[in-house]
Amino acid sequence: MGKRLFIAEKPSVAQEFAKALHEDFSRRDGFQESKDTVVTWCVGHLVTMSYPEAYDPEMAKWKFDTLPFLPKQYKYEIIPSVKKQFDIVKGLLCREDVDCIYICTDSGREGEYIYRLVDMMAQVPANKVRKRVWIDSQTEEEIKRGIETAKTWDAYDNLSEAAFLRAKEDYLMGINFSRALSLKYGYNVRNFMKLEKMGAIAVGRVMTCVLGMVVRREREIRDFKETNFYRVVLKTEAGFEAEFRAVEGSRYFNTPFMYKDNGFKEKKTAEELMESLKGLQAAVDSIEKKEEKKNPPLLYNLAEAQNDCSRLFKISPDETLKVIQNLYEKKLVTYPRTDARVLSTAVAKEIAKNISGLRSFEPLSAFANEILEGKKFVGLAKTRYVDDKKITDHYAIIPTGQGISGLRQLPLMEQKVYELIARRFLSIFYPPAVYSKDAIVLKVGDEKFFANFKALKDEGYYKVANVKRKEAAEDKKKDDEEDSEISTEQLAGINKLKKGDVLNVQGMEIKEGKTSPPKRYTSGSLILAMENAGQFIEDEELRAQIKGSGIGTSATRAEILNKLVKIQYLNLNKKTQIFSPTKLGEIIHEVVIGSISSLLRADLTASWEKGLTQVAEGQITGKEYMDKLEGYVTRMTDKVKNSNIGSALNSAFISVERNYK
Repeated sequence: MGKRLFIAEKPSVAQEFAKALHEDFSRRDGFQESKDTVVTWCVGHLVTMSYPEAYDPEMAKWKFDTLPFLPKQYKYEIIPSVKKQFDIVKGLLCREDVDCIYICTDSGREGEYIYRLVDMMAQVPANKVRKRVWIDSQTEEEIKRGIETAKTWDAYDNLSEAAFLRAKEDYLMGINFSRALSLKYGYNVRNFMKLEKMGAIAVGRVMTCVLGMVVRREREIRDFKETNFYRVVLKTEAGFEAEFRAVEGSRYFNTPFMYKDNGFKEKKTAEELMESLKGLQAAVDSIEKKEEKKNPPLLYNLAEAQNDCSRLFKISPDETLKVIQNLYEKKLVTYPRTDARVLSTAVAKEIAKNISGLRSFEPLSAFANEILEGKKFVGLAKTRYVDDKKITDHYAIIPTGQGISGLRQLPLMEQKVYELIARRFLSIFYPPAVYSKDAIVLKVGDEKFFANFKALKDEGYYKVANVKRKEAAEDKKKDDEEDSEISTEQLAGINKLKKGDVLNVQGMEIKEGKTSPPKRYTSGSLILAMENAGQFIEDEELRAQIKGSGIGTSATRAEILNKLVKIQYLNLNKKTQIFSPTKLGEIIHEVVIGSISSLLRADLTASWEKGLTQVAEGQITGKEYMDKLEGYVTRMTDKVKNSNIGSALNSAFISVERNYK
């Protein structure tokens, strides 16, 4: 019987596998070996796609007659900086005494791609058994489970094909579009920007779409015209305020005097209303009492965690991913590169183990004990937090319940992010927060005034989530109707009112307001916008079709934002985590609008990602996808070659420049 070989994506992960196997390993150069087992590792990517000049030296020169470049057979090469480790891995994979290979690269499309490239370049003999280990955390228990349930690697052939197609897609679009645009319009850009030297015009399937999102938002802000409006508010003898609204029956209903239904465009009109109601009393026209429940949010996926960490800790999506990756490698949390916000049924059955470990995490130990002692975790599988249909590769990010003793030795940011994930996790075992709400309509003459109140009746999950009262009162989607948050004692006084009661008006005043421009994207909100690309698509059917696809993947979004900053198309304020376009970024945006405008469309970008998902799920073939891709690349490249928008571009460039003087 031959030896088993385990190959991980990183040395640290290989070390965890070696520990979990409990064998007497000896350290070697680039691997560990025992009597029956060898453990080795990649260092991320060991193999990459070759540049066009590897196909033909003439391709080193950028010329239109070599475009579109569509290889019949793709070439790959070893990355020079990691050639030593590749040679070690190749030697181990091809060793005669190794008869079974356990593929332990990250459980996802990119991890699959990393190993398949190595296997291909190492020319591993076909007679060797290959098994795929798929795990959600690096705990010993999970590693052993992954090894025991490992499937033969052909079960992941569709995922592998999607991974290769994704790389070819980025390669073909990057090579062809960047070369074509640089050849056609590179001089225009360099000349206008007064640059001595300029790199290629860099475009890509996801990168350019994100640039378009940021530029469009910046232009919405520039074009925004501030509007003043005037609200009329009355104060009653009961001590609360109510706001005028031009509802049906009002003389101002559907008139040009109003901005929305609660603000006058002219202060003079507001004053006229006040004068007409002077000396009148307010009668309670209606009063509605109800309870409002706010459920604990779904669990964290990477995008939601990146958004919250950007908002709360002012760290970038890339930093957030690094922090959670470190927590994952220290066995503290589950796999970070996930799009799912729910758990699997299998995990739900064993969830008490995760909760139990948190009893030794001081900030949350009381909550963990309360959940376990009250058996609040029973029935979790029947809640909205468990749904196998909403999980593709991995479930949501949750604490493993292990490694707590080492938390205090971790960097402060890792401790903060861990606590954030743990609080979100424990929240799902608590009831909703409950508000008492009153909506009162007062009638003064023929006009109506509205007051809305809410008081926190039961904090529910807020106590474990550590939700501040102010945050709790804010709704992500604000109505025109705003609730005044008051104490339960104050609400009790208001609750004594009934329909028909008459109140003295103690005064009216005008409150001036101003409309606000759209907000610039932060690193967190931009990550969420990428994940929820459907919001930018008007066509309802297409929006439904790409739901869950988004722009990019959880593993690549932070990297894409970093690249846009690195090539100076976007600015990132590190203190506030706010993105804005650079002058060069807007210039490139104009080039793309006039040549390959489809690259800026969220629907097209997300539909490519949807196609890759369909390949991974076996719904379409790789050939179908590749035919579509090559057709698109050919059409767009030829369009650039035959276009002539130089003069229009110069006008657009001048328009952009006005905003940077």
